[in-house]
Amino acid sequence: MRQGGVILLISAPSGGGKTTVCTAVLARNGGLRRAITCTTRAPRPGERDGVDYHFLTRVEFEDRVGRGEFIEHAEVYGNRYGTLRTSVVDVLRGGDDVLLNIDVQGAASIRRVARGDGELGAALATVFLTPGTLAELEARLRGRGAEAEEVLRRRLEAAPSEVGEAVHFDYVVVSGTREEDLARVEAIYAAERCRRHRVRLDFGRAS
Repeated sequence: MRQGGVILLISAPSGGGKTTVCTAVLARNGGLRRAITCTTRAPRPGERDGVDYHFLTRVEFEDRVGRGEFIEHAEVYGNRYGTLRTSVVDVLRGGDDVLLNIDVQGAASIRRVARGDGELGAALATVFLTPGTLAELEARLRGRGAEAEEVLRRRLEAAPSEVGEAVHFDYVVVSGTREEDLARVEAIYAAERCRRHRVRLDFGRAS
């Protein structure tokens, strides 16, 4: 019998493949729900408000920061990103697990919050997904074709320091094929659901 839920946090350097993995993990695990992130950046083609992100103006975002509604928030490449506390806690209390697809800065903020929050701390499991080399990361970023050259250059310059954050995560997955990445992350999720503090055994005395 479940006693505690899982917050499965997946992070990566930009272009590391976390969104692809997160989408697949969600599709194959019905008890896992994605926490929708808020952002001030413009939607990319095909993205929908309230489904992919909560798209907010900068004024709306700052108002929510002031009201203490975020479990984490950060500025990344000129845009604000944040995760609402209610989007995580409400899912856990409803009996489901939570998936957080989040950048390295946001992951650091959540770890800090979780250290002082018993409910979040007991639930949190962090995974860092990264290509094995900078050349592979660059190839993935160029393959997306989603950013201007200047933005791509800044992402590559930031990659070494982002990968350096891997030491602070519970698990590190060196990215291979999509199928390999998915299998490894699902194995981590399955193991976390079986952690001793999340399982309650109820064996009453025989009458």
